[in-house]
Amino acid sequence: MAVKIRLQRTGRKKKPCYKIVVADARSPRDGKYIEKIGTYSPLLPKDSDRRVLIDAEKASHWLKCGAQPTERVSKFLNAFKISAASA
Repeated sequence: MAVKIRLQRTGRKKKPCYKIVVADARSPRDGKYIEKIGTYSPLLPKDSDRRVLIDAEKASHWLKCGAQPTERVSKFLNAFKISAASA
């Protein structure tokens, strides 16, 4: 089973909010997921601590298991200095 770490859109029209989830690559963007590992709120200021929240232990665990992050999520992981080798 191919596993991806990606964003799942929540919120309402014009007010996006995203969950950072681990999901099967074949499932739809807003469909079922395996585990929620964080959140992303693009409407918050860029310097806000709550804009991107990621559980580093869960993220590194899934990376070690072979999960592939999407381009946007990999930028978040790099900002938090999370990789498959860490933890």
